[in-house]
Amino acid sequence: MRELIVLGTASQVPTRHRNHNGYVLRWDGHGLLFDPGEGSQRQMLRAGVAAHDLDRLCVTHFHGDHSLGLAGVVQRINLDRVPHPVTAHFPASGQRFFDRLRYATAYRETVHLVVEPVHEDGQVLARTPEFTLVARELSHPVQSFGYRLVEPDSRRMLPRLLAERGIRGPDIGLLQRAGELRGVSLESVSEPRRGQRFAFVMDTRLCDGVYALAEGCDMLVIESTFTDEDHELARDHGHLTAGQAGRVAAESGVRHLVLTHFSQRYTDPTVFAEQAAGAGFTGEITVAEDLLRVPVPPRGR
Repeated sequence: MRELIVLGTASQVPTRHRNHNGYVLRWDGHGLLFDPGEGSQRQMLRAGVAAHDLDRLCVTHFHGDHSLGLAGVVQRINLDRVPHPVTAHFPASGQRFFDRLRYATAYRETVHLVVEPVHEDGQVLARTPEFTLVARELSHPVQSFGYRLVEPDSRRMLPRLLAERGIRGPDIGLLQRAGELRGVSLESVSEPRRGQRFAFVMDTRLCDGVYALAEGCDMLVIESTFTDEDHELARDHGHLTAGQAGRVAAESGVRHLVLTHFSQRYTDPTVFAEQAAGAGFTGEITVAEDLLRVPVPPRGR
């Protein structure tokens, strides 16, 4: 299963209908929680996400709407005695904030929390058989990093060519592992299959890091705090507009654009999609809502 679960979509101030930030990415057997703002623990309960589902916590920066929920989530992980290690990523410059949130109150530690801060632009945070996780620096008043998850490229087996060469059943797996079987090469009965790509871009102005994260993504989750009419506010406060997010997606070849992190000043969410499309993006657009589940698009050829 590969899907995005939206816990909250508000920016600095929550509203009656929007919780502070929080996003869970289910990626096969992995669960990555991004930017747990205040109230994330309760939103997880409402969304059917258990503490056991999480194995990584990824914080872009230490403004409250992106991190105040970390204390509750960490304590819930320990309360539920999650049986596997949980790894936390965050800007190394915010280590003191992470430590304060982790130990905000007294509780019993029962889980191995692996602390792996982000020290530099382009740092590789994880390499697993399912994905590589990389951080890229963004442009915000405090240090901020976005996250990019890339599945390794592989090959798609072609049944017609396999049948022509008499390869079937368990022999297909042998061929995939060995690269050759009875004189038949893997390349001759398969075609390249591009790995899926996902990126998470929060509070930032337009910068090289935004484009590096978005490049070729199947799904891009990106802040669009302001509408285009308020582009000066966006620039001054270190944020993007909906049109800028759409332009990034269009120029980067994104397939599915998820807009989120909306200022409380706007009451009509449709304007964000309209402005993103007006900037030239022709792919699928989702204006995020609390508790929405968004499937990662199927692999393209």
